[in-house]
Amino acid sequence: MSTKHYLHPPAVAAGFASVLIGYSSSAVIVFQAARTAGASPEQIGSWMIALGVGMGLTTFGLSWRYRMPIITAWSTPGAALLATSLQGISLPEAIGAFIFSAILITLSGISGWFERIMDRVPLPIAAAMLAGILFQFGIDAFLALESRFGLVLIMFAVYLAAKKLLPRYTILIVLTVGFMLCLFQGLLDFSGFGAALDPPQYVAPEFSWRALISVGVPLFVVTMVSQNIPGIAVLRTAGYNAPISPLISWTGITTLLLAPFGGFAINLAAITAAICTGPEAHADPDKRYVAGLSAGIFYLLLGIGGSAIAALFGAFPVEFIFALAGLALLSTIANSLYTAVADSGTREAAVITFVVTASGLSLFGIGAAFWGLVAGVIATLVLNKKS
Repeated sequence: MSTKHYLHPPAVAAGFASVLIGYSSSAVIVFQAARTAGASPEQIGSWMIALGVGMGLTTFGLSWRYRMPIITAWSTPGAALLATSLQGISLPEAIGAFIFSAILITLSGISGWFERIMDRVPLPIAAAMLAGILFQFGIDAFLALESRFGLVLIMFAVYLAAKKLLPRYTILIVLTVGFMLCLFQGLLDFSGFGAALDPPQYVAPEFSWRALISVGVPLFVVTMVSQNIPGIAVLRTAGYNAPISPLISWTGITTLLLAPFGGFAINLAAITAAICTGPEAHADPDKRYVAGLSAGIFYLLLGIGGSAIAALFGAFPVEFIFALAGLALLSTIANSLYTAVADSGTREAAVITFVVTASGLSLFGIGAAFWGLVAGVIATLVLNKKS
């Protein structure tokens, strides 16, 4: 395979955009979770190193192994859970809970039970759930007009023009134009950037029943239902028959190895993965794995830089991130909605799935993606039951 194949600009841009959006949209939540656990600045940097290296190795390795754009990420819902549930729990106890959660995830993959469950979920229901997850990002892209009208409007105009004239390079062009606008308008804030590169900090785990039950088990559940289930839906909706059990196993094993350094949960990505699985990444679905390889390299670079590089990503205005994410996901939203409603037999159940997921419902600490999937499966069973 030629070097030119691996430097395909749209695929590289898709990989970069997925990493940029993933870091910029939720790095602050990870920082807050680490602070809640009582981590020092050096240890917070260690968390970012562990997560970046873990995501880089799994994204690059799995994409290369299976020739699919398999993107991993940290568990953003998991980080939000930790930010609110680690009060009164020591950092070593938190590390012990991370290890416990990683063991449960690994066993879920090795045993194959998670794959058996996903194989029974109809594709239209999975597609509707994905559309519901991504729907808010499309809305946020245009709501950003309220605070950065000129920036977002120009990015949208460039998107339409590029989609018409150079569809293969749409997101690359939008990314470049948006960055130049931010630069010329003085919208880049580098005040939080620091150049220090601290080494990873090992924390010996302690295991307490309180931490395992109150943190480890919820972290496992949230990661599986809010991250891995949508992550599989992204791949399936894009037409990739990914081997679920090995993917879950490898993310669990990687988390297990990196947990003592702050790698609390590495799992399949959903929203950022959709950027790399769509046609904007590559016209040929068999070559979109190059976007996964690119994302893996960018993750590794961020991991080496730790918190310093993460702060650099925070220099972009939030409206730029919202606009870039929403525009990059429009095609995936459209394809998911088409797949969801194409079959008249499951159409109403798919709409129910979409509405519940898009509502943002949260019950018992579990997010809308899971409840949308549950509602859709129940509706399918009821509406398609032969009387």
